Amino acid sequence: MKEKKSFFQRFLDIVERVGNKLPDPFVLFIGLAVMMIIISYIFSLFNASVVHPGNGETLAIKSLISAEGLQFILTSMLSNFTGFAPLGLVLVMMLGIGLAEKVGMLDYAVRKTILKSPPFLLTYTVVFVGIMGNLASDAAIVLIPPLAALVFYKVGRHPLAGLAAGFAGAGAGFTANLFIAGTDALLAGISTEAARFLDETITITPADNWFFNVVSVFALTIVGGLVTTRFIEPRLGKYEGDAIEEENTEDLPQAKRAFIHAIIAGLIYVAIIAVTIFIPNSPLTNEEGGLIPSPFLDGIVPIILIFFVIIGVTFGISVGNIKSSKDVSKYMSESIKDMSSYIVLVFAIAQFTAYFNWSNLGTWVAVNGAEFLKDINFTGMPLIIGYIIFTALMNFLITSGSAKWAIEAPIFVPMFMQLGYHPAFTQAAYRIADSSTNIITPLFPYMVIILAFMQRYDKKASIGTYISLMLPYTITFLATWIILIMLFYYLGIPFGPGIHARF
Repeated sequence: MKEKKSFFQRFLDIVERVGNKLPDPFVLFIGLAVMMIIISYIFSLFNASVVHPGNGETLAIKSLISAEGLQFILTSMLSNFTGFAPLGLVLVMMLGIGLAEKVGMLDYAVRKTILKSPPFLLTYTVVFVGIMGNLASDAAIVLIPPLAALVFYKVGRHPLAGLAAGFAGAGAGFTANLFIAGTDALLAGISTEAARFLDETITITPADNWFFNVVSVFALTIVGGLVTTRFIEPRLGKYEGDAIEEENTEDLPQAKRAFIHAIIAGLIYVAIIAVTIFIPNSPLTNEEGGLIPSPFLDGIVPIILIFFVIIGVTFGISVGNIKSSKDVSKYMSESIKDMSSYIVLVFAIAQFTAYFNWSNLGTWVAVNGAEFLKDINFTGMPLIIGYIIFTALMNFLITSGSAKWAIEAPIFVPMFMQLGYHPAFTQAAYRIADSSTNIITPLFPYMVIILAFMQRYDKKASIGTYISLMLPYTITFLATWIILIMLFYYLGIPFGPGIHARF
């Protein structure tokens, strides 16, 4: 007799079926671009227009199915792609971070941080390292959970608890970090493109959510550790299975010395930047000697790039992976190869965004949407919480964070700007919703990989085991983040240098 599925299991089956019917993100955005062309034509038939809130100019909705529209589509296709803000930001960041990853430095740092952790801090260290691992982008999701499971197994604790803690940090805590990472650059670029629908001079920098991200790291580390020790481990009980022998993870003899050299080189570079900032008439500060705004913040991406290049090259030379200048470019090339699918996706996203902007549909949606929300008196923090929940649910259909933000940003960033919210605040609300639910959506591409790791320790582990382990982290992470964003909002705490919730 076939076992009757629970309501939640049936719900997951529906989500999986619907999600599987969605096209590849590249095709999805091509479809959205075509949809923009059709919608712009329909709106133009009704002579739709909107008054620009910034300069009072009346903007007509321009049809892309017209002589002018066709000319724009053909003549702007290349510039839409090459001029798309996130493209350069992400690729530049990955040149440095990818180099540090390819020479083995990030792998060494992650493993040593976990293995050297005191027993009473082990759980919190695993979650912390998982969160910080997004410096290596998606590589952390593959690297940290199985390592955490192995460490838990070796110290006599249930390996699935270690795997869950590591995956929660790396997956659900993906958007937080003590450092400014590639994700910051990627999302800031998309936010800037969207915000310029209303203000052509505005720029969202990778540092605009930095303070919020730093606080998030410590809050999620504590919450993730407590969930693991108070809920996950008691539920799992004592581990009595036999683990599969893991691969050899021994370091090269020079790795420790190389890591020390890299840290010293990095500190010297940071010290030089700090001295340069504080010297009189510094080229990195503004005319008043401040940092908000300043060339330092405007140039934060190149500054971070140089930092990772310095520590990556130092480690690579010391460990013997870099023997000539050719090796540096080789490792950088490999890291860019890993971004090839992103580059292809950006081409489609750039066209969709450009059509949305050129036709004035973005401004029309933002202004009318904001007016509607004002009319029904749905503003303030309830609106933000509603948006967070909406995005969290959207993650069950579109798991790519950049793809989903590319869809939402052109609508919600200008709309919330009309209500007085800074684009970086809207971006922070998006990030916590997208990140929290990564680990429970069946469409998450790393779900199959994590299931495979789970089955090394529990042959019967299935999607039900997976969901039951990860759901508590999603709920607590999302709740913690909502409380945190409310505290920043009501207490007036800046989300980044000079960035508050409201203009």
